Amino acid sequence: MHFLKNKSTRVLLQIISALVLLSLVISYIYYKNINSSVDPRIVGARTLYEKYNTYAQQNSFDSVFILMDSIESIYKSVDHYKNSYEIGVLYNNRAAAFLTIALYAENGENKNYFQDSLMSLAETAAIESINYYDNWLNIYRDKNIIELKQLLKSDFYIGLDGYTKGQNERFLKNRIKEIIEAQSETKRRQSVSYTNLGIVYRYKEDYESAAKSYKTALELWERNLVAENNLNVLLGRPLRKRNFIEKMFPSSRDKD
Repeated sequence: MHFLKNKSTRVLLQIISALVLLSLVISYIYYKNINSSVDPRIVGARTLYEKYNTYAQQNSFDSVFILMDSIESIYKSVDHYKNSYEIGVLYNNRAAAFLTIALYAENGENKNYFQDSLMSLAETAAIESINYYDNWLNIYRDKNIIELKQLLKSDFYIGLDGYTKGQNERFLKNRIKEIIEAQSETKRRQSVSYTNLGIVYRYKEDYESAAKSYKTALELWERNLVAENNLNVLLGRPLRKRNFIEKMFPSSRDKD
């Protein structure tokens, strides 16, 4: 009996080990396929973006700006991405960084001048992001998979000569998937840009433009609590708090 028990235990361990190994192999194949489908021309930008949250949380804004400049140079080196929504995201991230520095600037002799300069930079970046989003939507809004595939053939393959036809098809398929996801997300991204623009106008005491920006933000994304509460402040209304569901399942995402 003791022998049988030990044998059963060994068999069970072998089965568990085999299952673990199988899981690792499946995971490896799955993530390898995902990674192999990402456009190799912008993989470097994706890798750099992984450092964004760390720098932002550490308030290492010099590193944030250098990082975003590097990411932008990668995207703009490829024709297909020169006017993409990814560039819009970068400009709005710049706007958010300028706003953060300006609003939390320490007291000093040149504080007002420092803040004014940062607010102007934030305004320019927010407007640039909105323009990129608008131009991108004008091209890609409501396009289906077949239409996107036809549209992307004009510029997507430029610079992919060194890859096989099968690889290029995977890159294109993945890019179409990203664009379809972005079609539904870009209005929310625009909403964040208009919110940042509203904060700039409010700082400049241009309350009419600030209110207009917040209202536009809410038209684009009605669950934008930041825009709603900034508008509430302007109109002298009480602030709205997140309800339980909103706290448990926040709708905002990083790097907008």
